[in-house]
Amino acid sequence: MLEQYTEKWANNINVITLGNSSLKQVRIGGQNTLPFLSKEGNTPNKPVIAYEIWDTAPLDWPQYLETEFSKYWSDPLSWASYCKNELSADLICLRLQGAHPDSQNRNAKELANLCKKIQETIKLPLIILGCGDHAKDNEVLPLCAQALKGYNCLFGSATQENYKTLVAACLVDNHSIIAESPIDINIAKQLNILISDMALPMDRIVMNPTVGALGYGLEYTYSIMERARLAALTGDKMLAMPFICFVGQEAWRAKEAKASFKDFPDWGKEETRGPLWEMVTANAFLQSGADILVMRHPKAAQEIKKLINKLIKT
Repeated sequence: MLEQYTEKWANNINVITLGNSSLKQVRIGGQNTLPFLSKEGNTPNKPVIAYEIWDTAPLDWPQYLETEFSKYWSDPLSWASYCKNELSADLICLRLQGAHPDSQNRNAKELANLCKKIQETIKLPLIILGCGDHAKDNEVLPLCAQALKGYNCLFGSATQENYKTLVAACLVDNHSIIAESPIDINIAKQLNILISDMALPMDRIVMNPTVGALGYGLEYTYSIMERARLAALTGDKMLAMPFICFVGQEAWRAKEAKASFKDFPDWGKEETRGPLWEMVTANAFLQSGADILVMRHPKAAQEIKKLINKLIKT
């Protein structure tokens, strides 16, 4: 009779706790095996799903996302509450896109007050993202971190070119940070080193490897995440951080997810095709080690949550 070979690894992925004792806390990481190989090791904290909301109405979301959320777009607090109460979100990911100078150029104090109001109302761990303009993010995010002090949020994103201000804010106000690298394992590791050199503990760093959607670089991103996870499990502590993947953002950029049925009848209807594109993208990154999936379409998120529960049990 053949004996099943099992791999034993030397290291664990760091455990990160988001939220505080007055909130629903979420823990990620801690596994000492590759994804869902329960016979080879332990996965003490299953992957979680965060719903993405914006502080302003998204102008580039396709029709079948607009149908789901447009009645909440004028009020981010209502949008967050809907995701918590009706969609059973594990976390809320708030993107402060309205701060961008080319959008509404909203001021830092206004956005800090919004973050605190959402946090105090929904009582779920928050992921707070900037608008992508480095100068504005360096103005807005520290004030938001200060307003949310004590809530142990996850702030992003720190990049190799722009990390010091956000790291300092997370240090002072006791938050965790997203380290974003451009699909490059060496840059990811170097950024983790730079952040930890500023004295932010390694168990407060989450890696964003910058994923791609199905058909748009997914395979390459998958291989980078897999290499990083293998390195971490074999002992590289500078890559032993959990992963966050912005699946919804990438999947709904794909032409195949949002193109009109009228223009491409052979592709099937958008209301089915779009969520499927997000689901398949999310499934792939679960297999490569994702710990947090930031998603958009409720149907896609709900099906992926069922999949996670099924895989964790087997």
